[in-house]
Amino acid sequence: MKKINKNLAEDWSKLGPRAMFGRFMLDLAKQHENIIVLSADLGRSSGLDRFKKEFPNKYLSVGIGEQNLIGVAAGLAKEGFKVFVTSFAPFLSMRASEHIRMNLGYMKHPVNLVALGSGVSMGFLGNSHFGLEDLAIMRTIPNMNISAPADCVELGKILEDYIINERGPSYIRLSGVPGYKKVYDKDYNYNFGRPITLSQGKDILILTYGSMVSQCLGASKLLKKKNISVELLNIHTIKPINKIIIKSLKKYKKIVTVEEHTIIGGLGSIVSEILTTNSLKSKLLKIALPDKFGPTGNYNYLLDFHGLVEKKITKKILNFL
Repeated sequence: MKKINKNLAEDWSKLGPRAMFGRFMLDLAKQHENIIVLSADLGRSSGLDRFKKEFPNKYLSVGIGEQNLIGVAAGLAKEGFKVFVTSFAPFLSMRASEHIRMNLGYMKHPVNLVALGSGVSMGFLGNSHFGLEDLAIMRTIPNMNISAPADCVELGKILEDYIINERGPSYIRLSGVPGYKKVYDKDYNYNFGRPITLSQGKDILILTYGSMVSQCLGASKLLKKKNISVELLNIHTIKPINKIIIKSLKKYKKIVTVEEHTIIGGLGSIVSEILTTNSLKSKLLKIALPDKFGPTGNYNYLLDFHGLVEKKITKKILNFL
């Protein structure tokens, strides 16, 4: 991976996660002979045009058949290939869920599922393409790893980690759009499974991931102006969830989770389970997408509509406090 600097991070942010997925895979394919990328007729949407041209023998489209896609991917993984599969989040997590459960979770084939357009980032394509429930579904499958990069810099680190290490079956949740706010503009230590503390505080703990990391950074600055100090954790690895989180949860009486995912079954539910299991009495505010279908529109409008922008997140936290 290239050495990170502010200009590079800005350029990657402008391109967005889908385009950068294709670029990262192109770079990784030059370094690793056994990479193969599969798509369900979404090569261009996955940013893989250049990859297809430069490595035609490392790219395979199975057509619009996500269930077959998983079966083919499992077979290639069994033969020793480093397999990356890409499609829109609801098509992978829902249409192919049984095949993921059996061919990957049960058989433990190390296929990496790259979910495009998680949350509401598909905008005008609407609820058929929104990845609203994908995390809730994927985390119930045994042996499944789940990662959610905060920005394109972190996406590159996660992809590289899955190439170098044998993690087993994995789901990589891409959220955000081209031009969306970046989080990192210099290099940092990424460790699979270990949350990253982005700000230190004593009044409240915020846990978040993916697209909401940048919004929560903004919210923590607004709260600081109100003399409220925030500990902010980037939970880039959703499963397995690191036990270090328990230590952070024990320190605070007021905890907030923020996510671009339905309020059912996501990070808010995970934290609720941890609090209950460990008999912790902290109060929890879950900020997420509602348990219902919503409107279509451009990405920024949808985030604002659902209260997932820094000013509205700040207001909800102030009311909570």
